[in-house]
Amino acid sequence: MHIAVILRIVPDLSDELDIDDHGTDIDREWVGLKLNEFDDHALEEAVLIKEASGARVTAVAFAGDGAERQLQNAVARGVDDVLMIEHNLKMAITSRMAAHLLAQSLPELGAQVVLTGVQTSEDVYGQLAPFLAGAMNWPTLNAVHGVSVAGKTLTVTQEYSGGHAAQFATTGPVVLGVQTASRTLRYVPGSKLREAAGTSIAVSVAELPTDMVRTTTDALEEPQRNSSAEMIAGDANTVAKRIVAVLSERGLLGVKV
Repeated sequence: MHIAVILRIVPDLSDELDIDDHGTDIDREWVGLKLNEFDDHALEEAVLIKEASGARVTAVAFAGDGAERQLQNAVARGVDDVLMIEHNLKMAITSRMAAHLLAQSLPELGAQVVLTGVQTSEDVYGQLAPFLAGAMNWPTLNAVHGVSVAGKTLTVTQEYSGGHAAQFATTGPVVLGVQTASRTLRYVPGSKLREAAGTSIAVSVAELPTDMVRTTTDALEEPQRNSSAEMIAGDANTVAKRIVAVLSERGLLGVKV
């Protein structure tokens, strides 16, 4: 079994984000970048499947800031090969664009299973897995939180609302949108990271079709603060009296106090 796992580099939301001069995107020149949290779980799940079944794992990333380092880190985590996709885009890559680029490069690998994070901070609707499955004409399962292996069969656990889950058996091909790995993300010692720093990275070139409709943003604005929190100091009686007074001022008690 050959597994491809997609790694996407996203803005670090713990940093302060600014709007660019055009007012249509965040300013990406100085923003901090990190591996998408859900792709991190997809990577861990791919390595767990490898350890359980002897599968081959290839990590795939789009060319850009931080991509080379993340691919090297993936080698330190246990993947066998890494692939960088060079592309013709000078903008942030949407999930729809990513799906079309991946659909051009993934067939070269011959992978039967593709793992990707269920969503990113820039794709909260979790569109990459279904878009990619559609582009490759493969089935897909999203919101996956565990994959077990028996021979060539994957048993995939898919999570639903209300604490419910379902299990599906597949032998591939399939695209899986991973929500959480089966186990806690592993710690990688510095010695392995240093060793992986010299990893040779294969390159694939893909281009977005010129007739493909590209999503454009008319305007982007920072959220407006309409209110702020009131910090109440003092002992328990003082705090309690102030809470009651605030509720009364806003007509939430039904009576004035």
